[in-house]
Amino acid sequence: MFEEDFDAERLVMSTKGELDAEENALRPKTMAEYVGQSKVKENLGVYISSAKMRGEPLDHVLLYGPPGLGKTTLAHIIAGELGVQLKLTSGPAIERSGDLAAILTNLNEGDVLFIDEIHRLNRSVEEVLYSAMEDYALDIIVGKGPSARNIRFTLKKFTLVGATTKAGMLASPLRDRFGVLCRLEMYTPAELAQIVTRSAKVLGIDIAPDAAQEISRRSRGTPRIANRLLKRVRDFAAVGGNTRVSLEDARYALKRMDIDELGLDDTDRGLLRALIEKFGGGPAGLETLAATINEDANTIEDVYEPYLLQLGFIARTPRGRVCLKGGYEHMGMKMSEKQRVQTSMFDE
Repeated sequence: MFEEDFDAERLVMSTKGELDAEENALRPKTMAEYVGQSKVKENLGVYISSAKMRGEPLDHVLLYGPPGLGKTTLAHIIAGELGVQLKLTSGPAIERSGDLAAILTNLNEGDVLFIDEIHRLNRSVEEVLYSAMEDYALDIIVGKGPSARNIRFTLKKFTLVGATTKAGMLASPLRDRFGVLCRLEMYTPAELAQIVTRSAKVLGIDIAPDAAQEISRRSRGTPRIANRLLKRVRDFAAVGGNTRVSLEDARYALKRMDIDELGLDDTDRGLLRALIEKFGGGPAGLETLAATINEDANTIEDVYEPYLLQLGFIARTPRGRVCLKGGYEHMGMKMSEKQRVQTSMFDE
């Protein structure tokens, strides 16, 4: 049916990529449209309503959780609900305190400033941000040595929305200046099925309910992955001459992309296979494991491991990574008695 080899792009990575422009069209615009994260939505709704009643800016908000769960989307919704402008930037993009000063001085009263990956802010920039968040003022030191002097600029009141996948890496003084802290959780398959159905409607894709459920089950609890898989399944169905995406189309496309029933791809299975076959189930050090599967250690730690840990397929120990009973069963391999004893403490 399809003669060409499929490009082995890692579609189940939840980091942002080249598909972001199209994904922007899929973002919900209001809290009512936003699916999932009910506790976060309810609380933010109260804080936003209260701020509007008082005629004051919303307290600074920190959104944290795994990538792809909708932190940027929530920032857009917060600005929309407040009826103000949203300015977007990221931690790595603000290299000097002067860059931050330029952004802050151009904000209007009540505007929302969204800083993605806020844990990657330069320390010197971070210190300038403290007074901006607390006193709505900028303290800039001009000159060097005895002639150095401090200049204070008064800023218009604004709301900072910070997003991070690593809340533990935030400096304590910065974290303490956020008045609202929201942790985003992984989505359930039912919530993801709603998101897939809504996205299909926006993109003009006719999809069967069971096909939407199949995609949602393999999306690793992440809306960004669900939307990417939906678009790739649409491509396979369209080239196959089908106007409606059926369950068979979804299963065929996902099989072609080497994404199994749990959402694991070749890289995930390769990691489990290396851990079992080359290290006897572990423990294996992160750097050693990375060299074995020819991957970056940070990529393994940030992208692959969280989902495998969530499934209970691997465990992190002081001595290294260990493959657990669930990992062996998923790979169709048997554990030796020694491995069973070694991992029994994790399976209890």
